[in-house]
Amino acid sequence: MSEQRRGISGSSLKLIAVVTMLIDHIAATVLARFLITGAEGDISTGWYVLYQAMRSIGRIAFPIYCFLLVEGFIHTRSRKKNALRLFLFAIVYVITFDLAFSSKVLEFGYQNVFFTLFLGLVTIMLLAEVEKRQEWGIGLRILIFAGIIVAGMLAAYALKTDYSYYGVMCIVVLYLFRGRRVPQVLAGCASFFWWELPAVLAFIPIYFYNGKRGWNIKYFFYLFYPVHLLILYFVCVILGTGAVPVV
Repeated sequence: MSEQRRGISGSSLKLIAVVTMLIDHIAATVLARFLITGAEGDISTGWYVLYQAMRSIGRIAFPIYCFLLVEGFIHTRSRKKNALRLFLFAIVYVITFDLAFSSKVLEFGYQNVFFTLFLGLVTIMLLAEVEKRQEWGIGLRILIFAGIIVAGMLAAYALKTDYSYYGVMCIVVLYLFRGRRVPQVLAGCASFFWWELPAVLAFIPIYFYNGKRGWNIKYFFYLFYPVHLLILYFVCVILGTGAVPVV
């Protein structure tokens, strides 16, 4: 039991994700607008380096959210309620996300990450149902598996969600390797390596996850997400760059 308690709890992983996400969003909203609106000769290379560094740090957040989504899916008794909650939050957060990144109240060209997480969750829910159908032949189950995965990825692509079809694919990969930490971490690294290299660093704390929930901060994150985006948008307004879209 003492071995099991060592490591990083789920709440600690969430805090790592929240902090790295905040760093990323400061760069993607405030700093990006500064770089866009600044006169070409007035901005030093250092600002661009800082921007890239902050965005790279921010890549750590999404794999952690994907991993915790899969962990929550495995252990929860109310998968449908979780899916409904994610969908509702995705809808509610549309305005704050659009203001922060597109400077509009509504912008249908790019959707927040909660839509990606929702589509990923629905995809693995359907995969889990297929896994129960042991009476189906292995060939049929593989075919249906592939169809479900492709459909989930296409939905994310069509809706233009944050991380697009890559995000759904990564959630599926972490789900397929669930329960086997080393293969799951290696598969997760491989799925992010070829398109989002800094995200691979997220699998260091993920590897040390101890299976414990830790503090109950689920609703802190749900509240933090829209509040910090709204604050960043108002910072941009105060700086005179609030009307400049960055997506």
